[in-house]
Amino acid sequence: MELRKATRLVMAGALPITLALLAGCGGSVGTGGGSGSAEGFDFGASQEDVDSVIADLEPVTLTIQPYAASPDAAAAVAERSFMEAVEERSGGKISFDVAWGQSIAGYPEVDDALADGRLDIAYSVPVYFPAEYPVLDAYNKLSHYASAAPLTGEATIQAQMSEAAWNNPAAIAEYTDKGLVPLNPFVTSGNYWAACNSEGTSADDWKGRQVRIGGSAQTPISEGIGASPVSMEYGEAFEALQRGTVDCSFIQGMVAGSTGLLEAAPHVSTFGEERMTGAVTAGHVAGASFEQLPLPYQQIIFDAAGVDWFHGQISAIVSSSADAVADVRDAGGTFSEMDQDVEENILATQEEIVDGLIEDGVIEESNREELKETAQTWADAVEELGYTDDGELAELDQWYDAEGTDFRPLGEQVFEKGALEHRPS
Repeated sequence: MELRKATRLVMAGALPITLALLAGCGGSVGTGGGSGSAEGFDFGASQEDVDSVIADLEPVTLTIQPYAASPDAAAAVAERSFMEAVEERSGGKISFDVAWGQSIAGYPEVDDALADGRLDIAYSVPVYFPAEYPVLDAYNKLSHYASAAPLTGEATIQAQMSEAAWNNPAAIAEYTDKGLVPLNPFVTSGNYWAACNSEGTSADDWKGRQVRIGGSAQTPISEGIGASPVSMEYGEAFEALQRGTVDCSFIQGMVAGSTGLLEAAPHVSTFGEERMTGAVTAGHVAGASFEQLPLPYQQIIFDAAGVDWFHGQISAIVSSSADAVADVRDAGGTFSEMDQDVEENILATQEEIVDGLIEDGVIEESNREELKETAQTWADAVEELGYTDDGELAELDQWYDAEGTDFRPLGEQVFEKGALEHRPS
């Protein structure tokens, strides 16, 4: 395997669902204590005010572990945006040691590493551990109500799920009960695509295919269209697709662009305007050391996570998806929409999954209706802010302007609708 492919491989997995109740709104995630006695500042305060508050504070260096394998990867923009904002806002008093590519702790170890101080801030993937994060796991199965548009759809669902998490005490408690501090509690990595090593989108084409799944919800989805779900890490999936022991993979554009997997499975099919469920996968989290920081440092970090990291995550999804589109073109692949009967089958299965969550008492019908409403609310906000899709997914790499697209104005709106109430104080 080429080095570029190998360094773009990341871990992924699937585990079964467990029960949780989804409900109402909550309080601050910071203690307001920390070392020193510095007072804090208001969200949106002038730089002059911040400089005054932190004037007598000592510099700190924090260890951070991003999702991306290297600082040059398209997926690195989230952490780069965050770190640059923190360093600028703090006048360089907060700096970072960066562990790219999960070099300190693999995803199963991230929570422990945050708790014991090996990491101060990290990208975590709680959806791999639904027994420990049942609320996030439930929302993972409710993540198909936003548009599948390659730019505006990703901005909408990131806003929708961020608001939902911050206003759900049970979601926040899944982190705080472990001694962790959520900075971005519900993170999406983008819409799922079906990527295969051969063409074919009809019901007959799907029957008998071996499909690498990206989450537990995709087991019934695969079985519903006559395919056989296979759970394996992406490191194994690339070679399995090359050898033909696996025919297809359900994969998110961000992951596809970061792993190069579409070079082995370049025939991509989607639902067009509809999303495949399973987008809520991750969290952006601080560890036990966070509450030992002076209050102004906590606030600088928290604010940058809510606005700048939020911007960077959407940008990472769209930019990495653009890389994936280029991979498909370079491999002589194709983009197509699934046949109507296959699409209808999958969409029906997704609603059956939600029905099952309601019947089991995991969620209420009101949760489903609320997410449908907020999807439209945030879609309207995205439109009002001037974000647009300037072409089709298959040409994303040709029309998306990464340098000229700033999602921070949306991040500020989302922050005020949810995270602001939890700001350290």
